[in-house]
Amino acid sequence: MTFAFDLILCLMILGTAAIALFVRDALAAIAFFIAFGNLMGLAWLGLDAVNVALAEIAIGAGVTGVLLILARARLLALGDAATSTGSPLLLRLGALAACAGFVVLLAAAVLSIPPESGLDRVVAPLMPGLGIENRVTGVLLAFRAYDTLLESFVLLGALVAVWSLAPAGAWPGRPADPGMADAPMRRVAGTFGQLLLPVALVMAAYLVWAGSDLPGGAFQAGTVLAGGLLVAGMGGTIGLPSSDQPLLRAALVLGPVVFLVIGLAGVAAGGLLVYPAGLAKALIVTIEYTLFLSIGVTLALLVAGPPMPGASDPDPEGKG
Repeated sequence: MTFAFDLILCLMILGTAAIALFVRDALAAIAFFIAFGNLMGLAWLGLDAVNVALAEIAIGAGVTGVLLILARARLLALGDAATSTGSPLLLRLGALAACAGFVVLLAAAVLSIPPESGLDRVVAPLMPGLGIENRVTGVLLAFRAYDTLLESFVLLGALVAVWSLAPAGAWPGRPADPGMADAPMRRVAGTFGQLLLPVALVMAAYLVWAGSDLPGGAFQAGTVLAGGLLVAGMGGTIGLPSSDQPLLRAALVLGPVVFLVIGLAGVAAGGLLVYPAGLAKALIVTIEYTLFLSIGVTLALLVAGPPMPGASDPDPEGKG
């Protein structure tokens, strides 16, 4: 990228971040937060960190944006004005000092890394044995597979924690309807959801397949799937399932369980999470496809929240 473009992008990132922090209207803050996430994705793309860019746009701007929109809608339903009333000066100064200190620590950590850390020289010779070319996938699914396996179970544990917040008598029901309260907006969201969900499924499947050799992978694909499910739910295209449905629970545990079983089977090949020679790519792709499904469903349910009393299927016709 040219210097002028980089400078404009940096200024836009700082500007959208400042507006998102200081604007009083919640909806405006959410809109600028989503714009900030997309601009950060462009910045990561300019640094050739395509995997990070995909994750930032899908999670930082996409799923998190939907979460904030749903949170605002529920606050309004509870009678909250969803506008900022300001904070004490001392609190704002303390937050500024904490953020400044974090920036200094982060900058010191980044600047302490040598330009040629040697990590690539360690990873590159090991990639041919896996049969894949994407080094990020190689690190996440082979060389540091322990971390990825634990992350998949942590995500599942987070959903269990959210479900534990269900009010008495609501378990094992459905989460609250995430649909639009306004009927015309609900119909618009429904039409958009009908178009987006199939596209999200195809895009997610491609991201998993391409993730072996190109940027992509299970986490990015799962986030795309979660976004499609949430938008479809907001428009009433699909209904949120009851928490005790067997197929739902099977989808939630499929990825982590397959990952764990393949990892345990690797003991026969030399150790936990060791892939047999010649089967590494096939097993990695299998793990990624099952993980993307579990991640997508888990993220969607995390955003939807715990089961609520009286929750039912959304009205697909938008009649309220």
